[in-house]
Amino acid sequence: MDFGKFAYEKTKKEREAHKHQKQIEIKTIRLTPRTSGFHKDVHVQRAKQWLGEGKKVKFQVRFKGREITHPELGKQTLEEIAGDLSELATIEQEPKLEGWSMTLLMTPTNL
Repeated sequence: MDFGKFAYEKTKKEREAHKHQKQIEIKTIRLTPRTSGFHKDVHVQRAKQWLGEGKKVKFQVRFKGREITHPELGKQTLEEIAGDLSELATIEQEPKLEGWSMTLLMTPTNL
């Protein structure tokens, strides 16, 4: 068997394997600790739609100025959102403060 034929078959198998892979997309929703209840509900509805499509959703609460002195407000916001989405998704990453933002990552339960 010559090397050219071997290399061709190998790349053909790799291309075929790539076709059957499933790509998981992560959608990000940015909020602030002062985001109103109406806007949170709008974001939750959008997240429900994405979770139904099998996408992961990352909620990010960005703190500005002196808001960082009250990270419990951001954590409370993220916990409320997690409660609203508990029937559709599971928490992959708990609310975690990283610099000036707090993140929560949720995955669909059907994955």
